[in-house]
Amino acid sequence: MSYMQDKLDEVMKLTRTLRKQYPTETNAFLGFLNKAESGKALSIRDKELINVALAVAAQCEWCIAFHVEQAVKNGAGRDEVMEAGFMAVIMHGGPAYMFMTPLLKALDEFLPDQP
Repeated sequence: MSYMQDKLDEVMKLTRTLRKQYPTETNAFLGFLNKAESGKALSIRDKELINVALAVAAQCEWCIAFHVEQAVKNGAGRDEVMEAGFMAVIMHGGPAYMFMTPLLKALDEFLPDQP
């Protein structure tokens, strides 16, 4: 299995565990997530590109794995994902720049046929 897929698997395991042990809190968070993402003004692709930038700025490898995969599944290409990552670098500086490493890993894993 690959590194970023491992991160996705960890997210799913965490969610299952928290739903079982803390269903009220977890379901409230997931319900908010669904409501927040249900707006019609932005496409899912655009929302996921925003999430990619925020994931890089937040320095969260699990978030990067999840949102790069979702951006790619919703039609984003390598250059779009990279531009989103660089927007995080502009706003967050050097630490975000370092998290372009897992961003590149995620792209190589989830979009292997694009240079």
